[in-house]
Amino acid sequence: MEAESEPYVRLATLRTLHRVVADLNAARSLAGTLQAVVEGAVHGLGFDAAAVSLVRPDGDLVVAAVWELEESPMGGPSVLLGQVGSRESWDRLLGVSDHWGTLRFLPYDRGWAVASDIPRWIGDGLLPVYANDWHPADGLLAPMYSAGGDLLGVLSVDRPRSGKRPGAWTREALEMFSLQASIAIGNARLRAEMQRALARLEKEQQALRASEESFRQAFEYAPSGMAITELHGAGRGQLTRVNDALCRLLGRPRAVLRQQSFADLVHPEDRALLERTSAESGRAELRLSRRDGGYQWVCLRNSIVADAAEGPSFLLTHVEDIEDRKRHEFQLAHRASHDALTGLPNGAELKARLARRLCAQPQPVGAAGQVEAAYPQPYGYPADSYSAHTAHEGLEGADPYAGPAHGYGLPEGLPSGLGPGYGEHVHAVVPAEYGPGGDAWSVPFRSGGAAAVDKGLAVLFCDLDGFKSINDRFGHNAGDAVLVEVARRLSQAVRDGDTVARFGGDEFVVLADGIGREEAKDLAHRLRGAIIPPMRIDGRAMRVGVSLGVGWAGCGMSIEEVLHTADERMYDEKRARGGAVRGARGERSHRRAG
Repeated sequence: MEAESEPYVRLATLRTLHRVVADLNAARSLAGTLQAVVEGAVHGLGFDAAAVSLVRPDGDLVVAAVWELEESPMGGPSVLLGQVGSRESWDRLLGVSDHWGTLRFLPYDRGWAVASDIPRWIGDGLLPVYANDWHPADGLLAPMYSAGGDLLGVLSVDRPRSGKRPGAWTREALEMFSLQASIAIGNARLRAEMQRALARLEKEQQALRASEESFRQAFEYAPSGMAITELHGAGRGQLTRVNDALCRLLGRPRAVLRQQSFADLVHPEDRALLERTSAESGRAELRLSRRDGGYQWVCLRNSIVADAAEGPSFLLTHVEDIEDRKRHEFQLAHRASHDALTGLPNGAELKARLARRLCAQPQPVGAAGQVEAAYPQPYGYPADSYSAHTAHEGLEGADPYAGPAHGYGLPEGLPSGLGPGYGEHVHAVVPAEYGPGGDAWSVPFRSGGAAAVDKGLAVLFCDLDGFKSINDRFGHNAGDAVLVEVARRLSQAVRDGDTVARFGGDEFVVLADGIGREEAKDLAHRLRGAIIPPMRIDGRAMRVGVSLGVGWAGCGMSIEEVLHTADERMYDEKRARGGAVRGARGERSHRRAG
């Protein structure tokens, strides 16, 4: 390139430059592009050595590619490969160099500007004779920038084969080449980033496919029921996906379940609980209908599955079969609240039902004797307290899921599982007498006139007469059989919804709500008539009598007061009939064991 004025030389240089630029664009990787840059500078622009220092992510520059026309016996510029120079040192070096257009020329007499951390190699060469001669310590740099103006790297060339400092034509050719090199390097980096992004995407897709397959297998083959519920759109609440375990649990085919929702399957009493659980993404124990018409106790555990961009996507529900545990809980609760011998509610359950029926606030009565107001009062009786049994309490074969038949639990129509504050309390009021009474059925006359409330909660206290002699004569087994038979007869004699409880050894209590004084007398006569007929026990005819006392429960009365009043009425009758009453210390003389 010595004779730059000659047109054919310039044309040959352009052809060479075109070829090396083509090589730049043909490179398939960033490393191949960098190598094409240094080789193009050596073979196409007439320099003996070239190196590219590439900007790293941290800003410093690292020697990424070198090329030398003939390898030096001392190792040449290749020893610089991989060495790093700080960005600050490079900026200072480019700043003190002479500006040849976009190129930077550092003459040998300004070598002090080269910091110690900038990779540099000075080979053997002739010292200059003329001012235009190339000095071995001279340096020519071509900074390369991105389209946005960011520094990509620096192309360093050394030892022009002409031995002279490059002229205008060579500088212009080097500027053009460095511009194309910067474009090629930018494109190579972009391709590398795209390849890395594609590799990451493929890896993420593989992980996603593996995760989806793991979820599918965990969902489909889970031993417990699993369901996915739609959260949005027209299909909100519908089961979009169910597993085989849920189909087996409910006895319904997959196609049928996918047309339904949990709201279609839940027991009516559990509907409100289901709605709260679905909204709160929580846990609930409730009943779902089976294909055979029965209900299955299950535990639902909901998890809202959310998309990072779109928010909640669907509801994942784990359905666990808890039928056996619930049945066991019912049995344990029944044993705790019922008499083991007769199956009737025991004394503790009797008091609990009275407590649920009565409140501490007395019921006011107006001048006309009508109820003036109702006072809100929580029942505090959870639906799953397991006091459920048939109307004839404690009989064999009672359905533990049938719900309370005694009327002292949650009001009919309210969903199960509601806590305090649900439902309206109806006050219990002692019915007024229609005149002063002096018999065993009466209580002191209450003011308020003949128009006062005429129905209330009657408490009938029953004490067996002659039971101790049966125990003493025939043994406890016979006595137990008598108690079982008495319990059966009492249960058959009461109204549906009344409570028959075994209060003590030979004592029974009947709770009859919504009953008037005359009806209570009729009920007492029915109970007496049911007990008096002889009963056959172990081939023997046995007979017991009964003393009955009728008391009345009203809000504002304590449980002890209610039971004591009925007990006193019973002893009033026993004394009137000449039965055994109390010992010297006020204790009852009959048997109190149970």
